[in-house]
Amino acid sequence: MRIQLNSASGLGDRLAQRVADMVAGRTVPAAPRNAATVMLLRPCPPDGVEVLMLRRTAAMKFAPGAYVFPGGSVDEADFSAEIGWHGPSPADFGTWLGCSAELARALVCAAVRETFEESGVLLAGTPDRLAAGLADPSWEADRMAMTAGTLTLSGLLDRRGLTVRADLLVPWTRWITPEAEPRRFDTWFFAAALPAGQEATGHLAEADKTAWLRPADAISAARDGTISLLPPTAATLNEFTKCGDLGDILGRRRTVAPVQPRMVVEDGEAWLLIPDEVAYPL
Repeated sequence: MRIQLNSASGLGDRLAQRVADMVAGRTVPAAPRNAATVMLLRPCPPDGVEVLMLRRTAAMKFAPGAYVFPGGSVDEADFSAEIGWHGPSPADFGTWLGCSAELARALVCAAVRETFEESGVLLAGTPDRLAAGLADPSWEADRMAMTAGTLTLSGLLDRRGLTVRADLLVPWTRWITPEAEPRRFDTWFFAAALPAGQEATGHLAEADKTAWLRPADAISAARDGTISLLPPTAATLNEFTKCGDLGDILGRRRTVAPVQPRMVVEDGEAWLLIPDEVAYPL
């Protein structure tokens, strides 16, 4: 799949110059940062699902205005977090994700932390119950403290007597930002059901709108220009359109192989090339 990058905004021109500089050896690719994102899902009768989408604010440096899933970069604290863990081991996750057990553990911690910070949904609990009662104002205070960096995930869980519920996360896919991009991420995507009794509230500092959308409706809206989707988001939503209900999605064990689009310059225009094996809908 070939996507022409927008020259009208100057983005395509800047990326075309960066590609040319890389080919000429005048610059080297930035190292991608490890990241995790979570597709929160809920049933949509009679037989489909809705996925949580957050519209990034216009002030954001990365993908302003785009509809995305909650997520973000792995922090150093995600590697060293002293937490309780329930579910498949980090080694098992490492096998599914194609990485070390250490990185897999950090990715799961980042997924749980970022999802709570950005959406107010906490994928934690005890072995026999999920976190509940998050409408209490004290939870919002904890979320704001985590966002500000004054409270860690391990501190939150320890205070609340909870553990990370790794069993709620289903590894789905992995995308690596093209080498020509100045800001690059190596992002692992997880699917998870919205825990019973919890609601997604968003975070106004990063998202100015929270929406539950059927995957097919989100793709249709992107096609007619109503919303903006990044290629990994659009491709993942398209995969959900080929699945059945929530149980079908969460029951899958997929091979998570990295997908890395390339950027090329042809006749002075910058193009994004998405691998043929990706069913890209836009």
